[in-house]
Amino acid sequence: MPSVELRNPALERMRAGDVALGMLVRLGRSGDIARIAKTTGHDFIFLDVQHAIYSPEPSGHIAQAALGVGVAPLVRVRSCHDPDIALMLDCGATGIVVPDVNTVADAQTAVATCKFAPIGRRSVGGLYPALDFKTAPLTETLQVLNNATLLVCMIETVEGLSNVEEIAKVDGIDVLHVGCNDLLSDMGKPGAFGDPIMIAAVEKVMAAAKANGKFSGLGGDRDIERQTRFIRGGVQFVTTQSDIAFLMAEATRRTQTLRGAFGK
Repeated sequence: MPSVELRNPALERMRAGDVALGMLVRLGRSGDIARIAKTTGHDFIFLDVQHAIYSPEPSGHIAQAALGVGVAPLVRVRSCHDPDIALMLDCGATGIVVPDVNTVADAQTAVATCKFAPIGRRSVGGLYPALDFKTAPLTETLQVLNNATLLVCMIETVEGLSNVEEIAKVDGIDVLHVGCNDLLSDMGKPGAFGDPIMIAAVEKVMAAAKANGKFSGLGGDRDIERQTRFIRGGVQFVTTQSDIAFLMAEATRRTQTLRGAFGK
């Protein structure tokens, strides 16, 4: 039995044939959001550094809280060239979501940064908070970290979609994730989530992932019926909704209910 271990609930779900559900986090700035994600049935949080203002320190603290409650802390970085990728992993994140993966070269850059040799070229930092700072032979430590680090490559442009079969062949990628909002925008059909061209795009990514032993993911489309349809079709990595949207929906429902009760 290894002297160090690291669980990634999202990976465990998918490897068992189940679906991993995650909360997109843009508002939360403390570890409380990880506990909320856990209590509401999420397997991972998807900290959105690409579209929200997060500095490394609170990101690391949120990751630590997530590790403590059994939720996988993932960080969506700014690109495959984001200089903070390795830092996020060293500070406790157990997954990186890379946007705009358009080419095989983009995918290879993401793998090189996120995975240790022999898979990639991630720098060895020594003691790791995700392993509770336990010491172990490096051969064991690096293998455990590689196995538990989830690399998600987002397909969200027409170029990425056209190259997805080749991208899917890159060793080290775990999930091919469709970014519906950006992909539809790039297609000239912003917001047309149910359009047949979008359905076909998701199915194309699903097929490429399956053919190459990868998981497929869905983000941006929040329609429950379509999410359910794609999960039944094989998607195993889904962002349910953002923390902002959850707050807005319940706050709106509550105020409308109260005003409606008084006819105002």
